[in-house]
This record gives sequence, C-alpha cells and structure tokens, in this order.
Amino acid sequence: MDISAGIQASLAGRYASALFDLASENGTVTAVESDLDKLAAALAESSELGLLTTNPKVTRSAAQQALAAVAKLLGLSDLTQNFLGVLAQNRRLSQLPQVIRAFRTIAAAQRGEVSAEVTSAHALSDAQLDQLKTKLTAREGRTVKLSTKVDPDLLGGLVVTIGSKRIDASIRTRLNSLAQAMKA
Repeated sequence: MDISAGIQASLAGRYASALFDLASENGTVTAVESDLDKLAAALAESSELGLLTTNPKVTRSAAQQALAAVAKLLGLSDLTQNFLGVLAQNRRLSQLPQVIRAFRTIAAAQRGEVSAEVTSAHALSDAQLDQLKTKLTAREGRTVKLSTKVDPDLLGGLVVTIGSKRIDASIRTRLNSLAQAMKA
C-alpha cells in the first residue's frame, strides 16, 4: 500500500506506519484503530493524562506504568499496550495525538476512504449528514468518513475540510467577503 511521503517523513508518521504494519500482520487493524479512538477520547477528557504524556519530568518507567494502567482500564489490545510502552521508553508520548491522527489516515487510505471534517453553526441531523456524505463521496470518488463539530461563530452554512482542500460555505465568510468588497 502506498502511504504519502508526508506521513512517513514525520516522526509520528513513522511510528504510526510501524504500528499499522504490525496490526496488518496480526489482522488487528480495526481493533487497534478502535483502541486509538478510545485513547484519543481519554486524552481529550483527562487533562492529567495529557500532562502525563507531555511532562518531561515524568520518568520513562513511571510513564510506562501509568499508561499500562490506563490501557488496562480502557481495555486496549496487547499490541496497543506494547506500542504505548515503546512510546514511553523512547520518550515519544508527546507525539501520541499526531500518531493517532497519522494511523487513522493510513487506515482510511488502506480502506479507500477519505476523512472529511464538517464544521457547522448548528448540529446537523442524520438526514443532512447522510445527504452531505453522499454528495462528498460522489465528488471525491471514494468513501468519505465524516467527523463533525459545531462552531456557532459561523452563523450558518458549513466548512468542509478534506485533506488539504477546504470548502467554505459559511455565512461568516460570505459577510467578510462582502465587507471587503464594500471597502474597495
């Protein structure tokens, strides 16, 4: 499988590629991806866990023990637990969010998917999300996996980011464009 040079060039990308290769050999890509989703949610929810991964004063063994306990609590697979141990031993835990992102990108590419982040002023209904997914899939020519977030500052409309492409159909941007045009 072809992975973009940008992912492989980064430190996090090299770790993610190695984890993906191991997961592929074991046939556990889906399980590891699920583990990483749980870990990302735990990092987002717990500021203490975030501090543990970024604090240089935490020793390698202390970080490894703490993450082993977190991994057991979250029910992570042995491969993911071992991987976290390697990150702790190599003092690369600060790279964990980037590794998770890179792994998701690699796994999605392997499945022929592309990820799209949709930001809207209000939460979208399931019907709206399905319609948007259908249109983006037709536009991109491959399956689109949506992640959503709400930003009331947009006032209305959507901002869709697919890789390096951005489709900005927000009212805020239209108003800003109109204001700039009126100044000229």
